[in-house]
Amino acid sequence: MNFHSILRDWALPIAMISGVLMYLIYVNVPLFDGTHAVAAQVVAFVQPLLIFFMLFFTFCKVRLKELRVSKWHLWLLAFQMFVFIALSLVVAFVFPRNIEIRVLLETAMLCIVCPTATAAAVITVKLGGNASSLISYTMLINMSVAVVAPFFLTLTNPVEGVSFTSSFMLIMGKVFPLLLCPLAAAELLRYLFPRVHRYIVEYGQAWPFYLWLVSLALAIAVSARAIAHSSLPLYVMAGIAIVSLFCCMVQFALGRRVGCVYGRTVEGGQALGQKNTVFAIWLAYTFMTPVTAIAGGFYSIWHNVVNTWHLYRHNHNCLQEK
Repeated sequence: MNFHSILRDWALPIAMISGVLMYLIYVNVPLFDGTHAVAAQVVAFVQPLLIFFMLFFTFCKVRLKELRVSKWHLWLLAFQMFVFIALSLVVAFVFPRNIEIRVLLETAMLCIVCPTATAAAVITVKLGGNASSLISYTMLINMSVAVVAPFFLTLTNPVEGVSFTSSFMLIMGKVFPLLLCPLAAAELLRYLFPRVHRYIVEYGQAWPFYLWLVSLALAIAVSARAIAHSSLPLYVMAGIAIVSLFCCMVQFALGRRVGCVYGRTVEGGQALGQKNTVFAIWLAYTFMTPVTAIAGGFYSIWHNVVNTWHLYRHNHNCLQEK
């Protein structure tokens, strides 16, 4: 196997292992003591920047008129919203004071309602799927989460001074700049600098994937930090890991099954299975029992293991066809 084939098949696990190693080296080398606050600020700045450029390069290949809602979008949206609302009501009215059960139920809530990862379009393209169809669902689910989640999150975890409106604005401010700004920048480039736009479309097909690998390493490092800093008993942490794994497998399987009916198997699986786990960690810290944040870390591992398998199988199927 040459370097290119190794990178093609094992890029995601290499990025994931790199993220864990980066975190372990950073926290265990005395030279870096005292820089942790600055490093957190740098990561908080770099991650959105990487996502912006990933989406920007992807949006350069997609026209606004290609973004439309399809029937499979509505089925996946109905699943996410219905299950999230049902779990919210159970937490609020059946287990309001049982902390351990609440944590597991909130884990499921978080894994279900979390929007599609903004970088899911990158993996969708690598798997031979349609980016515009996936991006359409990404925008739809983000808008739906911004409207529905604040009401039920304030119902399950009421915080004095935090209203539906303030929660709505917080979530909107977190997710929408990273969706709308790259789209606007790509459209402006298309009309103002068409030659540059054509160059990106022609030669920049691999750029979003390499940016995603860097972003993935950082996301795994953040996830490792969330897990390492958790003070949960081991059995509760194991429960969170199992619940997040179950939610991941169910959503990939259901997304692919629904997508298959409409000829969008890849898009359906990525839309429902690949999550914005950095947003999930923020959502848990902001609106839920804070320990639930490690669910985002575990889910980040699970969905990238699934993506690794899908990429490996897709690449080898392509080689066999040749």
